Amino acid sequence: MAVSGKHTILSSTPLQVLFYLNGWYFAAYFLAEGLMFVYKGLLLPYPPASLTLDVGLLLVFLGLESLRIFYGWKGNLTERSLAMSVSVLVLVPCTVLSVYYLMLQTFVLCLEFILNAVLLCFYSLEMLLGIMSISAFSRSKVY
Repeated sequence: MAVSGKHTILSSTPLQVLFYLNGWYFAAYFLAEGLMFVYKGLLLPYPPASLTLDVGLLLVFLGLESLRIFYGWKGNLTERSLAMSVSVLVLVPCTVLSVYYLMLQTFVLCLEFILNAVLLCFYSLEMLLGIMSISAFSRSKVY
């Protein structure tokens, strides 16, 4: 029996839109967070060790978020469950870092609270749609 040449498209358009929007949002988030660290470092009694830790974690956050969006973007477009799984797994430390900046850093500004709350909303939607996409990609593979 011959296999039909038809291929059902399983890529998630809402997930792809979220990756696109989250890429732009995180760029603005990173810039705003960096400027807020300058503000807090100059005007608040921020301990130098804590400021260094927070800025270092922000740079780690940038790297993880870039990796997560890249693998999620490519995994969704190419319908690869492994790349999508990497994206969902990297979402866990990104969520932890967002919660850290939401509640646990030395000084939390109101703007930081709002920015991180929006970022966590992005993460929850991307987690849900990412798991659904991984499931769809895995079920569709013909061996």
